[in-house]
Amino acid sequence: MSNPAALLRTLPTLASRAARTTMTVLNGGAPQCGVYTAYDVDKSTNIRWHEGGVASTVKENLLQQKGCVLWFTGLSGSGKSTVAFTLEHALAEQGKLTTVLDGDNIRHGLNSNLGFSAQDRAENIRRIGEVSKLFADTGLITIVSFISPYRADRQKVRERLKPDQFLEVFMKVPIDICETRDPKGLYKKARAGQLKGFTGVDDPYEEPLNAELVITATNPDGTLRRPEDQAAEILSYLQTKGYLQAPK
Repeated sequence: MSNPAALLRTLPTLASRAARTTMTVLNGGAPQCGVYTAYDVDKSTNIRWHEGGVASTVKENLLQQKGCVLWFTGLSGSGKSTVAFTLEHALAEQGKLTTVLDGDNIRHGLNSNLGFSAQDRAENIRRIGEVSKLFADTGLITIVSFISPYRADRQKVRERLKPDQFLEVFMKVPIDICETRDPKGLYKKARAGQLKGFTGVDDPYEEPLNAELVITATNPDGTLRRPEDQAAEILSYLQTKGYLQAPK
């Protein structure tokens, strides 16, 4: 159509048609006449994975560290977040760039629309797994603190990352210690039947079978370990395994 005035007259019609097509897709229908929108991802032939122009190893050399995901898993009250943030401070003191993705914090934003059913928990972990992968591929030491009770969900995240990029950190703390701490009063509510589907009470927690790091709750003499000591154990592992230096 070469006439500008005629083209302008057709714009409202084109816009209306596009809007109708978009609403059809959003409401679960199929676009008409072979016209697809950005919302119809499964049928689109225009979506491609684009490799970054700058390799992860280049970014890791800039940061003088190896990108990885430290995936803290364990019961509520096991000290995941406390140790995670303690570790973050320790790494910052060594000049290492990190980010912490905390389960409670993420549910205030990215995952605020998810509940605690098995399906929602799986989606909760899937989303944060994808986010942590992006950070790790950028060279960040990514610290993730989620109960993540199911082995299958954790394994799916591991499989999305490169070999040696996913480090499972199992906070092996007995439930009686967790209940004694109970910082949010959740165990008390669960035991009273006021909170259903609570991990460790009426919903299962599947312990890791081959975690890279198992952080115990007590010292050999039976006293409770300090978060600083638990974080130091993880820091030593990262140093020994070469994560705190640029890749060779």
